[in-house]
Amino acid sequence: MDLSRAQWRKSRQSGNNGGHCVEVSALPGRDVTVENKAGEDAVFVVRDSKNRDRAPLVFTRAEWDAFVAGVKNGEFDSAALLAAMRATATL
Repeated sequence: MDLSRAQWRKSRQSGNNGGHCVEVSALPGRDVTVENKAGEDAVFVVRDSKNRDRAPLVFTRAEWDAFVAGVKNGEFDSAALLAAMRATATL
C-alpha cells in the first residue's frame, strides 16, 4: 500500500514526548490494494507512532465510523472489555 500521500494525525493529548500513540490518516480507496477494501471511496489507516515501518490497520468508512461510535459509547473502556471477556469465558 502506498502511504506516501498519507497525512498522519494523532491526538493533541499525545504530546511530543514519543508516548504510546496511534496515528490515523484518510486515503482515497483507489490507492488501496488490501483485499476486501479496494473499491471503497476512502479508507482510514491507523499505525503505531513508534513502529511506523509496520503495516497499518486499514478500515473502510463504515468500519471506522463503527469504531469511533464504539469509543464514544464506552464499548472499549476497561469495564466493558472485562465484561466481554468474562461472558466469553463462560461459554
